[in-house]
Amino acid sequence: MDPQEIAFLIIAGFRKHYSLFQNITAQVPHAFATQQWHVIEKVNKSRICHYDERVTDTVKILRLHFNSSQVNTALWFKVKQAYIELLTFHPQAELAETFYNSVFCQLFHHSYFNNNFIFVTSSLEDTAPLPVEAEYRSYFPVVDGLKPTIHKIISNINFSCEFNDLEGDIRLLQKAFIKQAPDTHHQHFKMRFDILKSPFYRNKSAYIVGRVISSSGTQPFIIAVLHHSNGKLKIDALVTNSTQMSLIFGFARAYFMVETHAPSAMVGFLNQLMPSKTQAELYNSIGFHKHGKTEFYRAFLNHQKRNAEQFCIAPGTPGMVMLVFTLPTFPYVFKVIKDHFAESKPFGRNTVLERYQLVKNHDRVGRMADTLEYSNVVIKKSQIDSQLLVLMRDKLGDSIIEDDEFIVIKHLYIERRITPLNLYLQDASDEEIEYAIDDYGHAIKEMLHVNIFPGDMLLKNFGVSRHKRVIFYDYDEVQYLTEMNFKALPKTSLNDLYCGESTLSFAPNDVFPEQLCTFVLTNPKLKSIFERLHPELLTPDYWQQAQRDIKQHTTKHVFPYPQDQRFGQHNKNKGTL
Repeated sequence: MDPQEIAFLIIAGFRKHYSLFQNITAQVPHAFATQQWHVIEKVNKSRICHYDERVTDTVKILRLHFNSSQVNTALWFKVKQAYIELLTFHPQAELAETFYNSVFCQLFHHSYFNNNFIFVTSSLEDTAPLPVEAEYRSYFPVVDGLKPTIHKIISNINFSCEFNDLEGDIRLLQKAFIKQAPDTHHQHFKMRFDILKSPFYRNKSAYIVGRVISSSGTQPFIIAVLHHSNGKLKIDALVTNSTQMSLIFGFARAYFMVETHAPSAMVGFLNQLMPSKTQAELYNSIGFHKHGKTEFYRAFLNHQKRNAEQFCIAPGTPGMVMLVFTLPTFPYVFKVIKDHFAESKPFGRNTVLERYQLVKNHDRVGRMADTLEYSNVVIKKSQIDSQLLVLMRDKLGDSIIEDDEFIVIKHLYIERRITPLNLYLQDASDEEIEYAIDDYGHAIKEMLHVNIFPGDMLLKNFGVSRHKRVIFYDYDEVQYLTEMNFKALPKTSLNDLYCGESTLSFAPNDVFPEQLCTFVLTNPKLKSIFERLHPELLTPDYWQQAQRDIKQHTTKHVFPYPQDQRFGQHNKNKGTL
């Protein structure tokens, strides 16, 4: 085949992928307006697997046209050049590069995964980026006045659903701005609003994202929109704090669903609002997790060039299922499934893969770390310290290929590195300990609200983020909450003790919540704090009620912002929406 023909086939595959992806996403606004939460959940899951399906379709088409058993290097060098020409004015060029990489990597051996044949580095680095203005509208209160301008912003978002009391909501919004963002206290003719055209949807919420430009500088903000109990809409909160904005777009939350024609422009705008976020994190947050992997890998390669350091064993208690390692100055950990598990883990490799995929597809409610999944990762042996290399050979024989110079890891998970909770508590102050144990309890409760039973709740399987938030990250025992049997510990009589008999018997999915402190919080100080703050988690009734709520579709909404920022005193407590 002619190189240009191959390039056209691949770009056609990408065009189909992106069109279908946007069509799927376009179902969400109507589902939100009509409160069809099951549709939003279905869309979220289908988008995650959609990419791989489109890549596989494209690979099948290509294999019909040429022999892919080996690389014709001269041909594929020209294919890449022809493809670059197709991207010159393409509005999703960066995503199209990633799609090309995925197709080539499915066709050929990893020894050809270099910049001659794939986009290890982007061809777009020397081209002008798409202007962020492509994704937002500007509003000028000097023309219409402040309140009419806010009305226009809400109207242009077009939620296709009536607000319960928009006038009242706008008053609350103005008061919140005055309280939270003193730098925006300017006369209306001295400011401008820049608002992303499309709202961001996740679970039961929609978010308007924008900024105020004034002589004081730039004030980013997020406006949260929910449904009132009567089915109409209400503005629920204003978020202007940069930390809280970062948490809403955090790595432990489900991906947003948002329509975009120029993803790089949208990411560029978000990056201006949240400069602490990486390109990879922002692409992940808006659902382009495959390109997020590309951006992450490029950042990883750049880090390696700048830092002469070796991979080493990650701090913390060694896991029974995963070998975990890291780079000392790189804020991520690398996890590989071991060949053999401890006897206390009565399952195999496929179960682990399924459980990590379950979490990937699920609402992570800000409590479960996202994972990046890679295949055939090549690492120079000189970059691996001797202790880790010994462990790799001993524990990962089925997962690695070794030659004189390289280790190839067949399957690898990468997660944001956070401090293991058990290690954090060792050096924490009394105040920090109380806060962390309280948040540990809230993390468990919030996972239960979305039908997740974390399984192994040992402190070593949770971590503390840089925002002091407790996050779960070990998924090998994750199951749906509704699959478990929560029981009270049977009472043991004196006769049982005398006879040496026990009435305690276990079925595979039996759980005794009263044992949480016995086996997890063995430290008396930690146990006392947990019993005081979360006593209900030690009773089977609480877990059983959580199961009933899920089965009756009484899903509790987990808010990604502080309760005291919600509008209205009646909304102060967590509850069902």
